[in-house]
Amino acid sequence: MTDTTFASPRAGKRGSSGRASRIALRVGLYAVLIVFAIWYLLPLFVMLTTSLKSLDEIRTGSLVALPRDVTFEAWRTAWSGACSGIKCEGLKPYMWNSVLIAVPGVALSTLIGALNGYVFAQWTFKGANLLFALLLFGCFIPFQVVLLPMARMLGLLGMAGTIPGLILVHTVYGLGFTTLFFRNYYVTIPYELVRAAKIDGAGFFRIFWSIFLPLSLPIIVVTVIWQFTQIWNDFLFGVSFSQSGTQPVTVALNNIVNSTTGVKEYNVDMAAAIIAALPTLLVYVVAGKYFIRGLTAGSVKG
Repeated sequence: MTDTTFASPRAGKRGSSGRASRIALRVGLYAVLIVFAIWYLLPLFVMLTTSLKSLDEIRTGSLVALPRDVTFEAWRTAWSGACSGIKCEGLKPYMWNSVLIAVPGVALSTLIGALNGYVFAQWTFKGANLLFALLLFGCFIPFQVVLLPMARMLGLLGMAGTIPGLILVHTVYGLGFTTLFFRNYYVTIPYELVRAAKIDGAGFFRIFWSIFLPLSLPIIVVTVIWQFTQIWNDFLFGVSFSQSGTQPVTVALNNIVNSTTGVKEYNVDMAAAIIAALPTLLVYVVAGKYFIRGLTAGSVKG
């Protein structure tokens, strides 16, 4: 005798309606995400299209319309300058200033932050918690509060208005964040590794260079991206502690945008803003996924 099982028509209808609901929910979710993405990317689209238009087309055309005749004259003016027009100096020399400030600043703050995090995570000493709390407190001090003391210190050191002075400022101000990143990552590394290394005769720096630093690639990527973005996008320190010839690209961008004496050259302003933002944008495009991995790498201990 054979048992035959018949599916209930009502159960089939419930299954079909459930699938239809899930599909509708997914379509609605994607629609909402697309709307938010368009809204978020619209300013970048307007900047890019405006930088490729002539001034006459900007005056007569629509803000969100594609350029009728693509021209890169605004980009050349933003990069090299045009002393015969309104803008007299481009971003070219200031981009190199920002590179000279950002690269050593990132390297120094990352290295010192790694050493600090290593000490706070694996080498306990009296007052360590208080010192770490003070470093964290420094992360929340507004930039404006430290301007006068920092200017006074740079003057005493003979570094006022110089690129090394700006490197020092960004290194010191970034230590709180870099120490926090490395400390939270290093507490996930078992202390047994340190103990075994000590038994084998390894010292403080040997343990750091041979054990901790090779395991630090994820958090190093996080720190480099964070510090590079903070230093490259900084305007307040750059305008306060630099002078002619040592100004970073953000200060030069502000000078270009505000140097209008006649017709406002929106295409040059937009091109200059994109050029100034390209390095950080490229960093996030290339290493963005590693940034997320590095942030979550030290979130679970053990």
